[in-house]
Amino acid sequence: MFETLRNALKVKDIRKRLLFTLVVLVICRLGSQLPIPGIDTDTISQYLNSLLGDSFNLLNSFTGGSFESMSLFALNVTPYITASIIIQLLTIAIPALEELYRDGEDGRKKINNITRFVTLALSVLESAGLAIGFGKQGLLSNYGPLIVIEMIVCLTAGSVFVMWLGEQITDKGVGNGISIILLCNIVSRMPSDLFNLYQKFMEGKQISNVIIAGVIIFLVILGTIIFTIVLNDAERRIPVQYSRKIQGGSQLGGLGSTLPVKVNTANVMPIIFSSSLLQFPLVIKQLVGANPKGTAGFIFNALNQSNWCNPDHWNWSIGLIVYLLLNVVFAYFYTSITFNPLEISNNMKKQGGYIPGVRPGKGTEDYMSRLLRRLATVGSLFLGFITIIPILARDVFGLTDTVALGGTSLLIIISTGIEGMKQLEGYLLKRKYIGFMDTTE
Repeated sequence: MFETLRNALKVKDIRKRLLFTLVVLVICRLGSQLPIPGIDTDTISQYLNSLLGDSFNLLNSFTGGSFESMSLFALNVTPYITASIIIQLLTIAIPALEELYRDGEDGRKKINNITRFVTLALSVLESAGLAIGFGKQGLLSNYGPLIVIEMIVCLTAGSVFVMWLGEQITDKGVGNGISIILLCNIVSRMPSDLFNLYQKFMEGKQISNVIIAGVIIFLVILGTIIFTIVLNDAERRIPVQYSRKIQGGSQLGGLGSTLPVKVNTANVMPIIFSSSLLQFPLVIKQLVGANPKGTAGFIFNALNQSNWCNPDHWNWSIGLIVYLLLNVVFAYFYTSITFNPLEISNNMKKQGGYIPGVRPGKGTEDYMSRLLRRLATVGSLFLGFITIIPILARDVFGLTDTVALGGTSLLIIISTGIEGMKQLEGYLLKRKYIGFMDTTE
């Protein structure tokens, strides 16, 4: 990793990309510290701190603490993530969206434009909900239409600006912009999370308890890192045979090769989507101040990650099953977007290639579709298992929610970091071919 980074810094074009990414991330962190004009953010922060816990921990981590401080970037990338979830789910009900996904680059651009407009609409709705909710709680000194409009404009502008910054990183920087910003937000929260762990398990405790807590936390972190690296590198190699051709008195083709397909094609996005979707109703419940009973109360308790594996209420652990199923659903969507079985089949047919034992054309397309569904299922279940390990450690050993949340955060950090390093390696490999990149330094 360090060697790749050192070699990347030697290339002028890559240095510019890395510097641009760093500048954008600095802007994101500065925006997270800017207060909303005319609003007492300290009062709102104190109120949110009293609510922070089960429902707000994930949201606060994804926003890098800007939601807790109610800064200009309080919404951060969450509206974009929610908009992406909505668009993904709508592909089931709207065939036109599915066709756009399969139209190649032009179709993806149209999907991105739709996602941008949905992000804008969600930002307006979420900021309006926050403004009205804070006003009804008496947290706004001059509660009225002007204050509500001011909060809507500021929060919406901040969210849209962060989305635009993420797109700029994708185009001119390194890695996926939204994932990189999310990574930066999570990393910015790590010092405070580590300090909380120190206060909880080490400060003023017996040396034996400190050692046990340290070992458990270390094993959880190490296990997450190992599983994540193994899962990112795991792939299924499909044998491909090319037919022999006689051209100009010489024999061409007849060679065998493999088509590598990653087990975890969707990477960490199913985890992000599933966690956000489960936490969103809990955030609304906390802000509204409702305390539903009966079936509605059971649903909210099941969605709460802190209630999973609770010995007193094992029935609430059904939320864990829902979480795993959502991982499978979102992983399947992302895999279907990344890999088009029809396109793969047509390319193999044009090159005279075929999979042994599988008929070319429609047979190859069906075979690839079945294989991708299986790989998406296996990859998503492994991802879910990795995030469940810290939750089990919390419930078994009585650790804090910070440890449980740290599993998801660590998974996002490692996966995003690995993908970023692979992209740098791709840039380094690409510059070796004349005409692809400018190699001047």
